[in-house]
Amino acid sequence: MKPELEKVHAVFLTETEEQLVTLERDLLTLESCPGPESLRAAFRTVHTLKGGAAVMGLTEAVELAHTLEELLTRLEAGVLVLHSGLGTLLLQAVDAMRELVGLRPVTEPDLRLPAKDVHALLASTVEAARPIASSAGRGCAEKSGLEVQAEAPNRERTLRVGLDRLDRMLDLTGEIAIARGRLTSMLTQAHRYSPQQLLEAHREADRLYLDLQELVMKVRMVPIGRTFQTFTRTVRDLCQTTGKLVRLETSGEDVEVDTTVTELIRDPLTHLVRNAMDHGMETPEVRQACGKDPTGTLSMRAFHEAGSIVIQVAEDGPGLDRERILARARERGLLGPDEDRPDADLFQFIFEPGFSTAPRVTELSGRGVGMDIVKRNVEMLRGTISLETTPGKGTTFSLRLPLTLSIIEGFSVGVGEETYVIPLEHVVECVELPQPERTSGRTGVFNLRGEPLPYLRLREHLSLGGEPPSRESIVVIGQGRGRAGIAVDTLLGQGQTVIKPLGKPCQGLPGLAGSTLMGDGRVALILDVPALLQQALKAAPSAAAA
Repeated sequence: MKPELEKVHAVFLTETEEQLVTLERDLLTLESCPGPESLRAAFRTVHTLKGGAAVMGLTEAVELAHTLEELLTRLEAGVLVLHSGLGTLLLQAVDAMRELVGLRPVTEPDLRLPAKDVHALLASTVEAARPIASSAGRGCAEKSGLEVQAEAPNRERTLRVGLDRLDRMLDLTGEIAIARGRLTSMLTQAHRYSPQQLLEAHREADRLYLDLQELVMKVRMVPIGRTFQTFTRTVRDLCQTTGKLVRLETSGEDVEVDTTVTELIRDPLTHLVRNAMDHGMETPEVRQACGKDPTGTLSMRAFHEAGSIVIQVAEDGPGLDRERILARARERGLLGPDEDRPDADLFQFIFEPGFSTAPRVTELSGRGVGMDIVKRNVEMLRGTISLETTPGKGTTFSLRLPLTLSIIEGFSVGVGEETYVIPLEHVVECVELPQPERTSGRTGVFNLRGEPLPYLRLREHLSLGGEPPSRESIVVIGQGRGRAGIAVDTLLGQGQTVIKPLGKPCQGLPGLAGSTLMGDGRVALILDVPALLQQALKAAPSAAAA
C-alpha cells in the first residue's frame, strides 16, 4: 500500500470498527425487540459500511454488505420472518465483515464461520425469498481505483475527546509556557530574588503541571459499558450453543477506567463469561426441578471502591462444588490425602494451571487452561481476583483493578546504591527487622505481634551482592489474604511514579514489573508484588498456613 493511503486505511479501520459495533448492537436489539426503527438503523449502518469498503476497493466486503442489505430489505417487506437461526446468521455476517476488512474478530473461534460460507448462506437465504424490487444495485460492488494490497496495517488506536477538555488542555499548556518562562527568567537573575520567591515560582509551575497531568489522565478514562456491551452477543451465541436460557444484566456502565485497562481486561472477562455459561448455569429443566426460574441470570457489575475499580461477574447457578474441588486437589497432589483447607483457600485451587473439575471437556471449557490465564492477566494489570460462592445460589468473581496503568502512588526503598519502588496499594506497614530474628540468606520468618511473617531479602533475591547493613527494615506487603515482608536497607518514602516498560535486559526477570525515572535522573525498578509475595509464601509454607 502506498504511504499516502496508509493513513486513510487506518482511519477507515477505526471508523469501520465503530460501525460494526453499532451494527451488532442494532441486530441484537432487532432480535429481542423487532421493530421498524431498529431495522432501518441496521440498514443505514450496513449501507455506510458498503460505501466505505467500496472506497477502499474491498470488493468482497462490498458484496457481502450488498447481500446483507437485500436480506434486510426482505425483512422490512415481510417476505422473510426473523427467527433465531436468521438472527445468528446476521450476527455471523458482522464477524465475516470484520474478517474481510482486516479487523480482529471478537467472537470466539469455535463460534465463527469463514466469511465465504457466511456470504453463501446469506445469498441462498435471499434467493429463497420472493424477489422484490431493490433500489440498491450491484454497481456499488465494482472495484474502485484504490486497491488494498497484501496485509493490512494495524488499526490506529484512537479515543474520542470532548472539545471542552482539549480547550482546557490548550489553556494549561499556555499557562505552563508562561510559568516556565517566568521561572527561567528568575533563575538567570537569581541574585535579585530570595530563595522563597524562587521556590514559590517553581510551586506555581508545578501546580499547573499537576493540573495538566490530571486532565490528561481523565482524557484516557472511558466508560466500561462498551466492554460490557460486547458480551451481549457472547451470551446470546452461547445460549444457542448450549441450549441454556440466560439473561445478561449489566450495571455501572458509566464507571470510567483507563482505556488500556478496557482493552486488556476483555480476554479475562471472556473466560469468566464462558466458564459461567458452561459450568455455572444449569439447563432450564434442572433449574425448574430446583425451584428456580428456568432463565438464569448472569450479571456484570462495575463500581469504584477505595481508588480502584471493581468488576464483578456473577451467576445464579449451583455454586462451586467443594467436595469435587477437594478431591481434585488431592488427586493432583496439591493437598495431602487427609489434608483440608478453609473454603477461601480451597477455592483458590481453581486458579492453578491445568486444574479442572469438569466431568467432560467441551468446546467452551473443561481443559483447565482458563482460570489460571484469568488470574495471570489480572495480575499483569496490577489487579487481584477473588470469588464468593454459595451452594445452590451461585458464584461471584470480583476483579479489583487500578484506575490507571500510567501513574501510581509508589513507596521507594533502597538496597545498596539502588532504589526500588513498591506500589503503595500493596504496602501494609513498615517495621524494623529485630536483630535477634535476623537470619542470613534469601528468606526468613520473624515474629510480627505474635504472628509469624515470612519475608524475602531483596538484596539476595536480586543477587545484588554486598553485605546487609547493621539495621534492616521490613516492608509488609499484602494482596488479598496473603501477607509477607520484603527486607530492605532503607525506607525512602512515597510519591507519584510514572511507569515505564522494562528494557530488554530486564524483561522476564522475576519480581520486576516496570521502571521509572527519578528526579535525579536515575532509573528505579518497580517491584512485582504478586510475584514476590508468592515467592515469600512458598519459601515458608508453615508460616503461610499459619
